[in-house]
Amino acid sequence: MAAATSSSAVAVSTPQGVAERRGIPAASFVEDVETYLRQAGLEVNSALAFLQERLQQYKMVEMKLLAQQRELQAKIPDIEKCLDIVATLKAKKALGEALISDFELSEGIYSRAKIEDSDSVCLWLGANVMLEYSCDEANELLKSNLDNARASLEVLVGDLHFLRDQQTITQVTIARIFNWDVHQRRSKQPAMKGT
Repeated sequence: MAAATSSSAVAVSTPQGVAERRGIPAASFVEDVETYLRQAGLEVNSALAFLQERLQQYKMVEMKLLAQQRELQAKIPDIEKCLDIVATLKAKKALGEALISDFELSEGIYSRAKIEDSDSVCLWLGANVMLEYSCDEANELLKSNLDNARASLEVLVGDLHFLRDQQTITQVTIARIFNWDVHQRRSKQPAMKGT
């Protein structure tokens, strides 16, 4: 029993002992292909098929994470722009000046507005919901949203790095198993020609 445990530790290892990250399973690096196939009870073709399927799953997850990353990267500048607008409104109010702004009515059609002494702003929350906030409340909400978006982006970037590592490990494992199989077949050919 102890020998089987030590050989399984030699045959397969995961990076830094991580089993998964946020639902993404860690790929196992196969050091000894023969031991791996024997312990898994797999033939070469079924092991390759399993690893190819896992690689496709990693690619699907990567596509979803990249879409989320693009959304967050687009959202962060929008939030920053809203924060700037709220700060400008507060500054103009403190100076007692009116804010003159151009806003889009329709595609390519703009109108000019003069905003005087505004104590509140309306923010789109999503799902066709708009709420009115005081400038201070809006500033706090937008700062909180910006911090959350940046933290989410940081986690997402870490997930993408982890995922790319898993893809690389899986591709290397596929290559190792394939090369091992080719080597085994070639070593059996001279034996067959000799008989």
